[in-house]
Amino acid sequence: MDAATGGTDDTVTPPDPEGTALFLMSACLAGTRCAYDGGAAKEEVAPAADARVRLVCPEVMGGLPTPRDRAEIVGGDGFDVLDGRARVLTHRGEDVTEAYLRGARRTLRIAQVTGAVGAVLQDYSPSCGCRQVSDGTFRRNRVAGQGVTAALLLRNGFQVVAHHEYDPSAPSPFPSAPAAPPD
Repeated sequence: MDAATGGTDDTVTPPDPEGTALFLMSACLAGTRCAYDGGAAKEEVAPAADARVRLVCPEVMGGLPTPRDRAEIVGGDGFDVLDGRARVLTHRGEDVTEAYLRGARRTLRIAQVTGAVGAVLQDYSPSCGCRQVSDGTFRRNRVAGQGVTAALLLRNGFQVVAHHEYDPSAPSPFPSAPAAPPD
């Protein structure tokens, strides 16, 4: 079973020394119905035809079901969660921090083993948000910050791009990623 759907298979494909650089992408952006409400992202993203993409859903990979209660980071952003200063709570008050951390660690492992250069992530998510997240009041107010997975990837040297910044016509979504070799 694929990690994007929450399977337990942690095997990954090693990096391809030839061609375009591999990157991770939030599975909901590609139409996978793994968002908290059981749907896909409202703004789906179509990667370039020759893109090497590995779909991931850190929340499902961390053990959360689909659909699931809406959650927000309370007390900071993803970096604060990583450092133990903030928690991820559902709107009902359930602490789901450990599931978010588990999913982030699995995503990081996939990025490391595959040689991914970075990730295109669903902004605003408590897991994948890379520019903005909700403010923890459950009023859908957004503030600058990163989700748990985005913060862990950034802390480990990976580049992250918000879904609304991704340009599939660009040679790479990341400034320092290698482009495909000329034919």
